[in-house]
Amino acid sequence: MQPGGAVVVSGRQSRLGSEGPVLHNVSGDCSMKAAKTMRHAALLCSMLLFAGGVFAQDKSVAPGINQPFLDRPFEAWADSFHKEGREVFDKRNEIVAASQVKPGMAVADIGAGTGLFSRLFSNAVGAGGKVYALDVTKPFVDATMANLRKEGFVNIAGVVNSPKDVPLPAASVDLCFLSDVYHHFEYPQAMLRAMLAALKPGGTLVIVEFDRIEGVSSPRILEHVRQDQATLIREAESEGFRLIEEKRFMKQNYFLRFAKP
Repeated sequence: MQPGGAVVVSGRQSRLGSEGPVLHNVSGDCSMKAAKTMRHAALLCSMLLFAGGVFAQDKSVAPGINQPFLDRPFEAWADSFHKEGREVFDKRNEIVAASQVKPGMAVADIGAGTGLFSRLFSNAVGAGGKVYALDVTKPFVDATMANLRKEGFVNIAGVVNSPKDVPLPAASVDLCFLSDVYHHFEYPQAMLRAMLAALKPGGTLVIVEFDRIEGVSSPRILEHVRQDQATLIREAESEGFRLIEEKRFMKQNYFLRFAKP
């Protein structure tokens, strides 16, 4: 390359003899090679990020966390869930009120367990509304629905979901509700996307969750709960939810309300 220029002259010999001087645009060649290299690098990064997201989604963040629900009888869990001294039980009416449920709404009670909140939501939405009691544990859904039918609840449907889905029609519910359930999600990203899809535009996601604070929370919470509040909010917002409200009326739990755009 000549100083201050981009063109050099060379000679080239072919099988047919000398072709004479050949011009090479050196800076142009270098620019094209650099651009091509950058495109390849960008493509490789995109492929790695996509693969990383897929693998992260396919790997459980809390393997085996729901096994205890199969190891103990349903009745034992019902006794422990529906008792004074359990914070979400003691504050159940305040939680429902803060969720802003109205008559005629459709509510997905995800991780419904023994149906504590499904009953309350059923009364709140009335005859014109619908409650879907979802749980990954089929024996819980079967036993809960049998009890609800005996108690006269007719606007609640039991649904067994997998750890990665919410098997409801798209844009079919006004509220997705979780009470001390989020830390039981083995695949939180997949579940967040599934809930977002099930919600109507402008629908809300309410999450009541244990407050995990190092050095403050009980040893049980620190051991049992994967994420702190900031992590939960970050994960929800990364999947398209928008935090619209936080309430503090409990000691061990926090209340968050997200909106679907």
